[in-house]
Amino acid sequence: MPRKPHDKLPATAAELDGVTKAAVLLLALGPEDASMLLKQLAPETVESVTREVAGLGRVPSQLSAAVVEEFYSHTIATQYANEGNLEYAKQILSQSLDGQTADRVLQQIQTQVQKKPFSFLQRADGENLLTFIQDEHPQTIALILCHLPHHKSSEILVGLPMQKQIEVIKRVANMEQTNPDVIREVERGLESRLSNMLTQSMEKAGGVPTVAEILNLADRATEKTIMEGLEAEDPDLVEQIRRLMFVFEDILLVNDKGIQAVLKEVDNDELALALKTASQELQAKIFANMSERAAQLIKEDMQYMGPVRVSDVESAQQRIVDVVRRLEEAGEVMIQGRGGDAELVV
Repeated sequence: MPRKPHDKLPATAAELDGVTKAAVLLLALGPEDASMLLKQLAPETVESVTREVAGLGRVPSQLSAAVVEEFYSHTIATQYANEGNLEYAKQILSQSLDGQTADRVLQQIQTQVQKKPFSFLQRADGENLLTFIQDEHPQTIALILCHLPHHKSSEILVGLPMQKQIEVIKRVANMEQTNPDVIREVERGLESRLSNMLTQSMEKAGGVPTVAEILNLADRATEKTIMEGLEAEDPDLVEQIRRLMFVFEDILLVNDKGIQAVLKEVDNDELALALKTASQELQAKIFANMSERAAQLIKEDMQYMGPVRVSDVESAQQRIVDVVRRLEEAGEVMIQGRGGDAELVV
């Protein structure tokens, strides 16, 4: 029986249905990662999961951690099933050859397919891997780099601070054979920490604000598809979400001092591109908060810019929206309707 919105959640993950588990997972991942995950789902699935998030209510941290751990374990198991492994090879050999022959063949191939140190890191992309290990001791990073493909090691090295780059390179250059027990100990420590990072989750609440936060970070096409799908079934919910979302035109709700603070962090080329499809009202408000000379330059840039891709305009607008949201979170900008009825201040 489907769970009704805001019903109390069960005590264990085993009692949750698939849609509710997906909603809890999105909540645990946070808005940015959740929006990326939504892009991978079918539109009808996105609608049902988003609706579930909106009516989720408060999720106990223990339940959230259990869902994340289940997802992590399932992902690892799927990867092993897709990639194959030594145990699977052993099962095949034992079923197709006699015991003695199977053992001999297995011994011959075992050294070739033996798990490489830090193999659990090799599937991660360079950026995520850098984030995970950049605070490790240079000796640990050097040990990891020696066991990763050269192109991935290079990506990580480039992302490190210069002083740490030097420390790591010195250790790589002077590294000789390392005791396998040391390698396994470092590997176990890193794998355990990665697992803890995935399962640790503060108690969070779902609801309409969470949906608005996720959709604010999604691309326009995904946002439009979800909102149109939800509107057909629950227009009241869509209206609640829209009231909490912040889009480029909502910069009209920021007062003059706030806009001036935002403009300090946006270069003229990006501003000209973002204003290409903006309303006359918003353009006028932006220009009113610039010097006459600066406003004239932006207008000339827009005039001689020529045809541009809509996706480029939307990307520029989203980057400016991100600046507004960041300044709002820092308390440097207030947006009308979010901080009360008082006059906006910076």
